[in-house]
Amino acid sequence: MVDIEAQLKKFQKELSAGTVSLTLLAVLARASEPLYGYLIAKRLEQVGGGVLAGKQSALYPVLRNLEGAGLLDSHVEPSDAGPPRRCYRITADGREVLSQWAAAWRATRDSVDSVLEGVTA
Repeated sequence: MVDIEAQLKKFQKELSAGTVSLTLLAVLARASEPLYGYLIAKRLEQVGGGVLAGKQSALYPVLRNLEGAGLLDSHVEPSDAGPPRRCYRITADGREVLSQWAAAWRATRDSVDSVLEGVTA
């Protein structure tokens, strides 16, 4: 017998892996100033309905990877209420990649929606 719950979790994990980078770039593109991890997670919750709900620690490796790829810049700011914070800002290359990824996302979404049309939940 198939474990439906386990299959759903596996699917959600695989789907999330590809969308987290896209949503992080989008949040930072909308920001008027550099943001640190906690604020990025809060914005994702507010705007994205919890793309990373309960997985804030998963955010930091993705941010580091995006920075390593030249899509984000970061700097460390001192904090009055704790340890210094690493703040992130999207780069010009990051904006270009975001534009391309967003177009690819929309095309994929539209294609999948077409295939799923008429399938009941």
